[in-house]
Amino acid sequence: MKAEEIRALSDSELTARIAELEEERFRLKFRSASEALEEPLRLRSIRKDIARLHTVQRERALGIARVAAPKAAGKAPAKKAAVKKAAAKKATKASGR
Repeated sequence: MKAEEIRALSDSELTARIAELEEERFRLKFRSASEALEEPLRLRSIRKDIARLHTVQRERALGIARVAAPKAAGKAPAKKAAVKKAAAKKATKASGR
């Protein structure tokens, strides 16, 4: 569940979703003690979803309005990698290797 989807929920839906996920987490954790789970990573994703829900709930309680961050240009990370690679190559040449 993404933060944008969570922010679209009403307060009552948010509370209901938290209760639903906590119950599912309890059942999975209880079952994992007695047998191997088919999807053991589901526990992790549930825990993270609950944390996201609590974060949005807390933001609303504090009156914090979240604004979507502008998307970074697609070539910026590649450019940084190229600069690092060039610097490493230059350092290697300077050391005489």
